[in-house]
Amino acid sequence: MSEKIDQFDRRILRVLQRDASLSQRDLAEKVGLSQNACWRRLKSLEERGVIRGRTLQVDRNKLGLGLVVFVMVKTRHHSTTWLQTFRQHVSSIPEIVDFFRIGGDYDYMLRIVTTDMGSYDSVYQRLIQKVELESVTSYFAMEAIEERRPLPI
Repeated sequence: MSEKIDQFDRRILRVLQRDASLSQRDLAEKVGLSQNACWRRLKSLEERGVIRGRTLQVDRNKLGLGLVVFVMVKTRHHSTTWLQTFRQHVSSIPEIVDFFRIGGDYDYMLRIVTTDMGSYDSVYQRLIQKVELESVTSYFAMEAIEERRPLPI
């Protein structure tokens, strides 16, 4: 169920998606509220789980993490036990930064961020070693045109 949010909540969310490091004063000024009113709304958004945390965006290329791979997975298994095992296994591999169950020709989509082809192969080997998968297809990103865009609030 989606949370009810008004125009001020939307403004707060839009501004914070772009820069969560703003001071309370600067945030209030940007959204057109008093500091106290802005603080109350921010706390309410956090308490209701609309805001789940504040993170730091890191330039992956400056850290040598230039390879992005989208991995499409098919499986013959769809039991709750298998899915739980697969989720735990995927979650144990830090290079897998996004993990989706999808509809269509594939069952799952993973986004892997790593340094190079050799390190991707290591991730691939870890991925397939503990869980039986029908097929694993990899697509290598050549350029990140838009990455980590804010949600359209």
